[in-house]
Amino acid sequence: MNTRGLRSQLKDSVPVAGLCPQAGAYGVPDTLRRGFSSVKNELLPNHPLELSEKNFQLNQDKMNFTTLRNIQGLHAPLKLQMEYRAARQIQRLPFLPSSNLALDTLRGTDESIGFEDILNDPAQCELMGEPHIMTEYRLGVL
Repeated sequence: MNTRGLRSQLKDSVPVAGLCPQAGAYGVPDTLRRGFSSVKNELLPNHPLELSEKNFQLNQDKMNFTTLRNIQGLHAPLKLQMEYRAARQIQRLPFLPSSNLALDTLRGTDESIGFEDILNDPAQCELMGEPHIMTEYRLGVL
C-alpha cells in the first residue's frame, strides 16, 4: 500500500504525532495528565470514511453556517458562532463530567440519542485524576 500518497492527502486534516510521546519536565511521559500512551492513537486512519466520521460535526456546522449566511446574511452565522463559543466555555470543575446541555440545545441535538450518549459515561472513564491536581492544572498553578 502506498502510504506516502495517503500522508500527503492527510497532512492538512489529520495531525500526525511525532515518534516520541509527549514528555513531561524530566523527559518522562506525563501519564497523570495525558493518560497512557497508545500506538493506536498515532496510526493513520484505516478506512477512508474514518476522517469523514471524525470531522462530521465540523462539516455539518460549516454547511449549516453557509446555508444560514446565504439565507439570512453574514450576521446570522457570526452570532451563532459566538453563542457556540460561549456555550463551550461553560464547564464544571475539571474532575466533574460536563454534559454541555447548552451546546446540544443550540445545535438541536438535545433530543437525539447517539453513540456518545451511551458509551461516553464518565463513571466508566479510564482516566480519573485527583481533583485538586486537576483543578490546579486547569488554573495554571502546576
